[in-house]
Amino acid sequence: MGKYIFISIFMGVFAFINIYTYKRFIKKIFLQYRVTTLFKYLFFISFVSVVLFMFARYYDFFSQNFLFFSFYIIGVSFMLFVVAIIYDLTHTISKKIPYKDGRRAFIKISFDITMLIFAFSYIFRGIKNGKIEPILKSVDIKIKNLKDNFKIIQLSDVHIGNIIKRDFLEKIVNRVNAQAPDLIVITGDLVDYEIDKIKLDLEPLKNLKSKYGTYFILGNHEYFHNPLEIITYIKKLGIKVLINESVTISESFNLIGITDRIGKRVGILEPDIKKAFSQIDETLPSILLSHQPKMIEELGEFKPDLVLSGHTHGGQIFPFGLLVLLDQPYLSGLHNFNKFSQIYVSRGTGFWGPPIRVLAPSEITLLNLKEE
Repeated sequence: MGKYIFISIFMGVFAFINIYTYKRFIKKIFLQYRVTTLFKYLFFISFVSVVLFMFARYYDFFSQNFLFFSFYIIGVSFMLFVVAIIYDLTHTISKKIPYKDGRRAFIKISFDITMLIFAFSYIFRGIKNGKIEPILKSVDIKIKNLKDNFKIIQLSDVHIGNIIKRDFLEKIVNRVNAQAPDLIVITGDLVDYEIDKIKLDLEPLKNLKSKYGTYFILGNHEYFHNPLEIITYIKKLGIKVLINESVTISESFNLIGITDRIGKRVGILEPDIKKAFSQIDETLPSILLSHQPKMIEELGEFKPDLVLSGHTHGGQIFPFGLLVLLDQPYLSGLHNFNKFSQIYVSRGTGFWGPPIRVLAPSEITLLNLKEE
């Protein structure tokens, strides 16, 4: 029932976005009836495609190419909506400025052309950036009482499913191994489909190599596809799953992993902060793996030296990140939460939804931990 409610809400929002873009941008720029009629048909086709796509996410109706096409429609529709808002606001304000009719007509034509160029550049750049492989982002982090320098690779939000497949993950694994890390952590949203249908796609994870192994925590998307089955299979790949628990790494620091906040809502694998911290060695620094950055605000008396998160994708398509910040305290990068704790938020290794990125490149994160 829940997924049908989500589909209904999503389609309502998508319809509003398209209608607004058509009436407040397309119709005002393209005055010719034939052109506006063409856009009407295009918007209708896009709406039908996305309706089919929303069901195809849950049922194997269509090919991967169709899903890519539908995702692009969603992304481009959002970007045109952003352009439409800018155009509409600017156009509304300009009406209040007194200009002679001839000058006003010239300004409108110039502005319309500028906005069309901006729209094309914005969309083209986003699609181009979405095709670029994740950057290797190196971050130096100082931690009190750390005995030795330590090199951690963080992967997050890979979203292996009906879009991102085995070939993408194989490249990621090879690039991670080339860094010869001491430790690898995967901070949630690795899986975004029924596990039985993507086991072969996940197999390259068996080849991850590091001195102290690979650790994984659940993200919110794992909860959509039977998290218990996902945990069972992830363990078969030689990856250690942390479920509200901690381990000691090389007698250097505590590595703590908690389940995702969505567990409270669905009533399974709920995050248990107290349990996760119950067996740590308090003489050592602590690193907490938490999918959503927001969890750092709920730690209370517990003060890890470093929190590693993902979830936000860095906003993925600017300015969507501004909406993300309404829910999460941090969008990306390294931040001091208080005098005890730092938090690093990954922009994600894969993508969710449209394979489009603007001002938020995907990343493989190399965390160089050093003694403060």
